[in-house]
Amino acid sequence: MINPLLVPSPLPPFARIRAEHIEPAIREILRDNRARLEQLLAQAGTPTWHDTLVPVDWMNQRLARTWSPASHLHAVADNEALREVYNRCLAEITDYQTELAQNPGLYAAYQAVSERADFSALDLAAQRSVTNALRDFRLAGVDLPVAERRAIRELRQQLSAAQARFEQNLLDATQGWTLDLPDATRLTGLPEGAQALARSRAHRAGVAGYRLSLDFPSYLAVMTYAEDRRLREEVYTAYVTRASDQGPNAGRFDNSSLMLEILRLRHAIATRTGFESFAGYSLATKMAKTPQDVLSFLEQLAERGRAKAEEEYRTLAAFAREDLGDAAMESWDLAYYSERLRQRDFAVSQDALRPFFPLPRVLEGLFELVRRLYGVRISARDGVEVWHPDVRFYELRDEDGEPRGMFYLDPYARTGKRGGAWMDECRVRHRTGSGVEDPVAYLTCNFTPPVEDAPALLTHTEVITLFHEFGHGLHHMLTRVDWPAVSGINGVAWDAVELPSQFMENWCWEPEVLRLISGHYQTGEPIDAATFQRMLAARHFQAGMQLLRQVEFAWFDFALHMHGDFSDPSIVQHTLDAVRDRVAVVHPPAFNRFQHSFAHIFSGGYAAGYYSYKWAEVLSADAFSLFEQRGVFDPDTARSFLHSVLEQGGSRDAEELFREFRGRAPDITPLLRHSGLVVS
Repeated sequence: MINPLLVPSPLPPFARIRAEHIEPAIREILRDNRARLEQLLAQAGTPTWHDTLVPVDWMNQRLARTWSPASHLHAVADNEALREVYNRCLAEITDYQTELAQNPGLYAAYQAVSERADFSALDLAAQRSVTNALRDFRLAGVDLPVAERRAIRELRQQLSAAQARFEQNLLDATQGWTLDLPDATRLTGLPEGAQALARSRAHRAGVAGYRLSLDFPSYLAVMTYAEDRRLREEVYTAYVTRASDQGPNAGRFDNSSLMLEILRLRHAIATRTGFESFAGYSLATKMAKTPQDVLSFLEQLAERGRAKAEEEYRTLAAFAREDLGDAAMESWDLAYYSERLRQRDFAVSQDALRPFFPLPRVLEGLFELVRRLYGVRISARDGVEVWHPDVRFYELRDEDGEPRGMFYLDPYARTGKRGGAWMDECRVRHRTGSGVEDPVAYLTCNFTPPVEDAPALLTHTEVITLFHEFGHGLHHMLTRVDWPAVSGINGVAWDAVELPSQFMENWCWEPEVLRLISGHYQTGEPIDAATFQRMLAARHFQAGMQLLRQVEFAWFDFALHMHGDFSDPSIVQHTLDAVRDRVAVVHPPAFNRFQHSFAHIFSGGYAAGYYSYKWAEVLSADAFSLFEQRGVFDPDTARSFLHSVLEQGGSRDAEELFREFRGRAPDITPLLRHSGLVVS
């Protein structure tokens, strides 16, 4: 049987990939790579960039390109067979990657290349690849005694497995709860689209009536619009206790012990490589230099937002008490009452805006925006193998018609698909012996799918999410860097990697762009000027509360990773409670187990790095302020951002690239203005 993962192909053969193909392919590539590395390191003479390190790059790209579709399928089309093989292969790949990172011979080869007289003759991206690799060798403990290296290798293996189990528990917990209703009586207040989705979900499950789930579109609709308070409480309780020791499925998919295991493993890796905590270890690859830099930054944001957040909460409580007759507002009331207050004060509703943002129109406008800014044309391409009928494939070409990149778009929530929205790499821009391979991205969201005869209709918030992820995609696809380690998002300081994504969000509020991305799905009618003005007026609605919520998450993450002793099983909850006492204006009920589903830090790449969202937002708001001065379609400013930031990837220091574009150091004022915390 021919293994489709081992047949050279420009794009993954998704229609032919089966779970049984993955493990044999990965093992064959790992075996080949180990043999090839041994040959490279045995070559006579001084190692060189082209003869030694570039071949190492090539062989690792072969592994990455084979693992990418398997890993992606695990995230978007999970099943038992795929999960089992994913976990086995993840263990082998983690072991291989640690083996490389701790290989003294390979480390010596990189060191030798960095010390060659002609090192400075290499392009900046190649030089950066080498210096980053030397840093990463040291972070892996390459210069430690053999016993210590073995210990770190085992710790990394355990950590990788624990993080995967955390994510899988969360997926199972999210999909392990549903609520079937015989009729729409308890759904009063929910928009027709949300009710139609619940009907459709029940029909697909073979049950009568309506089915609610914990997929985010279903959860958010209930929390925002359901008049039945007991229903809101029931859904809220199920959602905030996912994968925990509380709630309707208490203990069934419990992540409690996994969180402690993950934290212990990270701390052990950090201390064995010379750091006091994992927080310090994580900053070795970020813009922030010390833990105190991060804490001072978060403290500054908290101080700026606290008074506004407290005022907003008092206003909401007074509205609930005086207008709605509720003197005991609970956590499951917040979104519902906030939406009622927003409608009272601004006469604008996210759901009422849905008909004006059909996904096809939003994409058409987004692509036109990219054309006007960067001269890049985006078009759909048929005939590409995909993993689900909803997936579409697109290609990017520059003004001369030359290809720049491609991406898969998987927009809708469904069973077996991880929650949230993300961009990931399918293929990295890479120079080979026969030329340059253009980058390919996965762009994944969890929007409400089309229901009955209507196309998928987005809220304005979902439009912002799409723009955010597409910003990551542009960073990946528009790079001009040929060496994978620093191409696209690779090698970019993690607290700067959100710059291009948050930067793109700003255009969703510009009238010229709104005309491009909106139009009633039945009539084509644009959003009228009065509605847009109400949207703008509501832009900063509860901005202080939202800011403190993000600071709470970031502070909790960083404080947790500054700990060293995780023997107390309540340390996670106690840390979160202490941060809330210091920062929060909204305190959830005692049964809330938000941390058990905080995948960003326990199974994603944001451990001791969640602060990056706000850190990078300083950069993105400041970068966009130049467009506010010169015009949102100013071609010179757009091409400057393209050349200084998007095309550079991780080939140069993030702050250096920002200064090149902006002409000065970052300024926090635009972020405060965009957040409604200072008056322009």
